[in-house]
Amino acid sequence: MNPTDPTRVTDPDDAPRTKASRAAAARTDEQRAEVENEAVEKATHMSARLVYEVVLREGEEELSRPRSSLIFSGLAAGVCIAFSVLGEALFLTYLPDVPASYLLENLGYSLGFMLVIMGRLQLFTENTITTVMPVLTRRSLNCLLATARLWGIVLTANTAGCLVAASFLYWTPAIQPEVQASIHALSLHATGFGPVAGFFKAIPAGLLMAALVWMMSAGQRAEGFFIILTFTWLIAAGDFTHIVAGSVEMFYVVFSGDLDAGPAILGFFLPVLLGNIVGGTAVFTAMAWGQVREEIARS
Repeated sequence: MNPTDPTRVTDPDDAPRTKASRAAAARTDEQRAEVENEAVEKATHMSARLVYEVVLREGEEELSRPRSSLIFSGLAAGVCIAFSVLGEALFLTYLPDVPASYLLENLGYSLGFMLVIMGRLQLFTENTITTVMPVLTRRSLNCLLATARLWGIVLTANTAGCLVAASFLYWTPAIQPEVQASIHALSLHATGFGPVAGFFKAIPAGLLMAALVWMMSAGQRAEGFFIILTFTWLIAAGDFTHIVAGSVEMFYVVFSGDLDAGPAILGFFLPVLLGNIVGGTAVFTAMAWGQVREEIARS
């Protein structure tokens, strides 16, 4: 029988079957579209606006954390960052004394940062971008005060943790004498620049730490390891100064008697702290905010 013949008798079951087939086909198309969209999203880099949203959300979560959580997390970060000093000292002690060893030696500096960042502990220099984004977005006094509160708590806790770690490295027999000698040499070098040089050497370190946070927010978890390794290695290889890791070295040379408390604070701690803030907030965070500011205002 000709299917186009107007005299053809229509089976009443055909209509439901046709509707069901169309619905199934539509569902298949939707599923295919979802799969394609997921593939495109995986293959496409996150836009600056999306990265900003991730950093903003992380910053808002940090600002809402209880004081006790910030204190203990900051203390743990200060203690764990000492493994950057210890790792670099181990490489310095046991690598052959050739110029190329300098590049390998500075890989040890990344160890403490991996413990802290991948362990989601509170590190002051990370907060020079995460907790500043809410201030730039909300522009409220309450948000500014909350950021100042968090900075004060985390910096104090980080410094206290560094004091504990440096005490352990210097006063206990856990570290071999030859490694202690390397720690001493590294600490003298890190704290021996003077306040002006220390300030300017801290600016690239602050910028790199803020860039690290930005890139970690844009990447996958598996990529985080290599981002941390690369950026923190560059801080050490570039002979830049980080306030938290540098505080371990500062306390170590204070204990050894090579640096008095006053020059340690005024000549090292404060200039490096200001340099890290300038690099992380005034330079990188300001530029990151500038590229999304108009998009945020239009939304």
